[in-house]
Amino acid sequence: MLGSGSSIQLMRLFGIRIGASPSWFVVLFIVIYLLSDRFQGTGGSNEASYLVAVIAAVLFFGSIVLHELGHALTARRLGIGVNGIDLWFFGGIMKMDHETDSPSKEFKVAAAGPAVTAVIFGICIGVLAAMGVTPRQALKSQQPVEALLGFVALMNGLVFVFNMVPAFPLDGGRIARAAVWALTGDRNKATRAAGRVGQGFAYLMIGFGVFIAVRDRAALLDGVYFAVLGWLLGQAARSAVVATEFTERLDGVTVADIMDAEAVTMPATTTTSQAQNEYFLRYRYDWFPVVDEHGRFLGMVREPSIDSEIAAGRPALAVGEIVEAADADGWRVPSDRALESLLGDERLRTRGALMAVDGDGVLRGVVTIDQVRRALSSALPQRLA
Repeated sequence: MLGSGSSIQLMRLFGIRIGASPSWFVVLFIVIYLLSDRFQGTGGSNEASYLVAVIAAVLFFGSIVLHELGHALTARRLGIGVNGIDLWFFGGIMKMDHETDSPSKEFKVAAAGPAVTAVIFGICIGVLAAMGVTPRQALKSQQPVEALLGFVALMNGLVFVFNMVPAFPLDGGRIARAAVWALTGDRNKATRAAGRVGQGFAYLMIGFGVFIAVRDRAALLDGVYFAVLGWLLGQAARSAVVATEFTERLDGVTVADIMDAEAVTMPATTTTSQAQNEYFLRYRYDWFPVVDEHGRFLGMVREPSIDSEIAAGRPALAVGEIVEAADADGWRVPSDRALESLLGDERLRTRGALMAVDGDGVLRGVVTIDQVRRALSSALPQRLA
């Protein structure tokens, strides 16, 4: 799903930050309030009913987090960095540091979330069956466990069906995009197709929301919710379609075409004293890429690390010993990667630059966010002419 803005960290799971936007806390209280009425009488007392409502809300949003974790863990397994998961007014969003670069990766990442949701649904139904209770009976049950299982099964079933609609930017739309991409070999064409379906679905949602709001005043809140969600989906779908028209102007342009191929690098054998005098004091950069004797990128070295080692009496220490090797993958980008894929690369936005490497890991140049902006600026007049 979509979403944006800053968030408050709730926890970390598998090393992935789980956050929530301020709007989510409003939704949480609203959901608990509505569920307290729905579970009235469950457990035999008002206190028990309220507790069941709180647990139901936690389980529901927990299901959303697991759904997004499915996306995140799959993306990470495919080599795509994950910047976190955020809960917000209309659900959850998993943030990758760059878009997928193949139909198979797009399909795997998109399908992982609904797959987790389907598993949760199946587990709930299976446990109810083992208890000799049908889903319909569970939804009307006054027994807390049965009522909670029925509720979680219902909500995950609805989430699965909704997300599998082949309308971008829903998961089903991304799966559809992966299919069209695989068939045509054209990511832009696939995005346009899924995006247009997404726009059509958004209009239907807005119409449905207006219809139920006008027909029944008691359903006014539901109608507004559907209409606003439809509008947001429509905006996201439209943006995706418009973006394809622009990225086609960049077709064939790669990182190697815009990178600085003469970037200053620091050999791993450079001493900390040399690094300070011949690099940091001379160029006044915040960091330098470190390479081995074959030119392979090893990681970054920063001035505070150099100053710290010199202050500790180690001016002859080789920078290869203190290079930030653990974060090297976060700086690498293939030199033959399409420029358009950098437009949504979170790493470039936060770091300001990436190291362009070839298939052997040899550093071929540095691409900066300013270089990307200049490339985009040069493409704009051609499109608007």
